[in-house]
Order: sequence, then C-alpha cells, then structure tokens
Amino acid sequence: MVHELPTWFQAVALTSMVVLLLADLVIVGRRPHVPSMRESALWVAFYVALALVFGGILWVVGGEGPAGEFVAGWLTEYSLSVDNLFVFVIIMTRFAVPREYQQRVLLVGIIVALVLRAAFILAGAAVIERFVWVFYLFGAFLIYTAVNLLRGDDEADEFQENALIRTLRRVLPLHTTYDDGRLRTVVDGKRLFTPMVVVFVAIGSTDVLFALDSIPAIFGLTHDPFIVFTANLFALMGLRQLYFLLGGLLERLVYLPYALAAILGFIGVKLILEALHGNRLPFINGGHGISWAPQVPIWLSLVVILGSLAVATTASLLRTRSQEALD
Repeated sequence: MVHELPTWFQAVALTSMVVLLLADLVIVGRRPHVPSMRESALWVAFYVALALVFGGILWVVGGEGPAGEFVAGWLTEYSLSVDNLFVFVIIMTRFAVPREYQQRVLLVGIIVALVLRAAFILAGAAVIERFVWVFYLFGAFLIYTAVNLLRGDDEADEFQENALIRTLRRVLPLHTTYDDGRLRTVVDGKRLFTPMVVVFVAIGSTDVLFALDSIPAIFGLTHDPFIVFTANLFALMGLRQLYFLLGGLLERLVYLPYALAAILGFIGVKLILEALHGNRLPFINGGHGISWAPQVPIWLSLVVILGSLAVATTASLLRTRSQEALD
C-alpha cells in the first residue's frame, strides 16, 4: 500500500539525502585516494546507522508499517547491491582503473544509476497502480531469476561490453591513459576523452541492468514509491565504501547467490499471492480475487531476508576457513 506520509517529511528527507550525496561527491572529487580499511569500515557503519535511524524516524512519523517495509526493502536492496560489487570488481579490472580513481568512478556511476532507477520506480508505480496483474509478471521474473542463480547462471561471473559501450569506443576520440582521472585530455594539440568516460557508462548501465531484479523485488515488499526510492538510495549510498571494505572478501561469499535466490524466490511467490488476492484477470477465478490466497506479513519477509543472509554468510566463512586450513 501507499502510505500517507507527510509531504514536508518526504521533501526534507529527499533533500537531505541529495545534499549528502553531493557532499560525498565533492569530497571524493577533491581528494581521490584509496581508502583504508578503517576509513571504509567507518563510512559503511555510518550509512548503515543512518539507514536504521531513518527507519526509526519513519516509525515515529508513519508507524510500524512504513518502517518495516523500509527496513525489509533496504536489506533486500543492500544484499542485491553486494552482488553488484562482483561486477564492479570485474569492470575495474577489465578497464585497468587505477585504485586512487575507483572511488570517483563508483560514486558517479551510482549517482547515474540512482537517476535512472528513479525513472524505473516512477514508471513501475504508475503501472502497478493501473494494472495489478503486472505482479504476476514481476513474480514470475523473480522466480526465474532465482532459479538461474541456483543453476549458477549469474551475470556477475562475466562482464560483457554492451552495445552502448561499443558505440562509444567507435564514436568518441579516446586516449589510452586516465590522465589523473580527467574526463578529457589534450594530446598533440587534440582534445581526447579518457577511458574514464567509458568506465562511467559501464558502471552506470550495468547497475541499471541489476535494477531489473531489484526494482520488482522491492515492489514485492512495498508499493510506496517514496519508500522504494529511499531504500534504493540508502543501499547504493554505502556501496562505494563497501566495495573497498570487502575487497578480496567478496570471493569468500560463495553461498551469497543461494541467499539471493531464496530472497528473490520468496518475494516472487509473495507477489504472485498478492496478485491472486487482488486478481482482476477474467480467465482466473472469473476475474475475482482469491480470498484464500495468503498475504505474507512484513515481519515474515524480514525473517526470511535476514535469515537467508545470515545462513549464507556464516556458511561461506566456515567453508573458506576450512579450505584455507586444508591448504
């Protein structure tokens, strides 16, 4: 459902988040560097704490419903964003981005992805409001994605340049070096673009592809566009620091795809049950809703999400530790 949160609260919250993102962009732009583990850990802790505080404020302003939906949505988006990091690592390696410029690449790519995701969210909210049957499609797509993850058909295993990147390579006059992280440089009197432009497009467009999973997933937890967008925003805000904090630990999370499969499969079933409950398709139950179709409470969604992540993380660390002991 769409919650009746005060307009002033939504305006203040979104403005504050935009200001925080711009401040982050200015800091990174003025001082590009490789953050230490301590710095990364502090920033990740800050953004996680900020998300939890925002959830608490939502509880005070709007009640248990929107607060629970936000936390469930944020956890889902955050866990799916960790999967994004595998692709980010591959892209950074593929384009040989110097580590001191990787913060800037991640931040700009995330901002581009946020703008595009906002368009996805607005479009999705408009479609859902008019056509409830789209939940059948969302649910089926999430279940399909979960099955692919279980089978090992994970897009994070390999990065392939899309048509837009290949077109940029053909059309833009590109130089081969990053030239202190600039977008353009001058070589022999000619103004050329640096590979940074291509990397920005690669990061941003790849994250939008991940939105094809994450946006339907969070709409399975809440229909409120404000909560959908803020959950995405908080998940992506801490992603840059998480990239440097996890580093090589990403390879140790061997069971993460199974946790994501469980979460996406669960939300997919939840969406289909919700579609059955509010069914209007004439060839299903004569166009009437199916009253016996259970409605999944938000607390159960939280249990499944947290439980899946906890089990996968613990099992992954135990497995890698045992393998290291054998080696």
